[in-house]
Amino acid sequence: MPVILYAGEIAALATACCWTVTSMAFESAGKRIGSLPVNLIRLVMAFGFLTAYGAIARGVPLPIDATAEAWAWLAISGVVGFAVGDLCLFRAFVVVGARLSMLMMALVPPFTALIGLALLGEELGPLDLLGMGLTVFGVAWVVLERKKARGGAASRPPVSGILLGLGGAFGQAVGLVLSKYGMRDYDPFAATQIRVMAGVVAFAVIFTVAGIWPRVVEALRNRPAMSRTALGAVFGPFLGVSLSLLAVKHTETGVAATIMSIVPVLIIAPAALIFKEKVTARAVLGAVVAVGGVAVLFL
Repeated sequence: MPVILYAGEIAALATACCWTVTSMAFESAGKRIGSLPVNLIRLVMAFGFLTAYGAIARGVPLPIDATAEAWAWLAISGVVGFAVGDLCLFRAFVVVGARLSMLMMALVPPFTALIGLALLGEELGPLDLLGMGLTVFGVAWVVLERKKARGGAASRPPVSGILLGLGGAFGQAVGLVLSKYGMRDYDPFAATQIRVMAGVVAFAVIFTVAGIWPRVVEALRNRPAMSRTALGAVFGPFLGVSLSLLAVKHTETGVAATIMSIVPVLIIAPAALIFKEKVTARAVLGAVVAVGGVAVLFL
């Protein structure tokens, strides 16, 4: 078959690659200046990149050609995905740790598939369900194994952390489906710009109420953190999120979300090469299963 038939799946795979880069960049920046300032600054930077892209590629720096309906749905998806979802996820990192949080994020594909079925009438065939199952299992296998490798006494994670993780997964799923509903045939990069603008406004309100602006000003003075945040902004809200919208535009949201969920698998190689983390046989096996699931989704 022509490669164009896989445009959505290819875009989803490219999204996962982008998010692999951005996750490492934001992790490094967050350790220096905190996750909350990174959340806002990355969106402001991404808005600049998207504005430049719009001016060069579309001849329209701002999404003024979008319909009122598109503005409404994309703005809501931006608030739900960027503000609510990301705030829950980043807080879950603190409460229950990154590994358990990432495991719960593996619920994004089934959440997305169910919401897509309810709101968009999307249906998945047997191969789609098989591929999704293999991919989610492979990702969960990798994440759980790396958590156990750290050792320590077993303990139950707090309920608040579990709810935050589930909130992050649900927020991302809802944001993705609402993006597809609001975008329709509109340009994915311009649609992302609307979502980013809504996210910036939402974070500005939250930061004003919580009195976090002094931390943002202090963060802007940290040049190493800003360079990492800029790198993450390019591969995250600019390229990654735009590619994710391109993915859901050309394939079912559940399929796209499943392919995009392989970030914990893709990050194994750079983590081993850059951070010298030990890669076990179970991690490799989980990666093979997850990639196999992605391959099934291309059938």
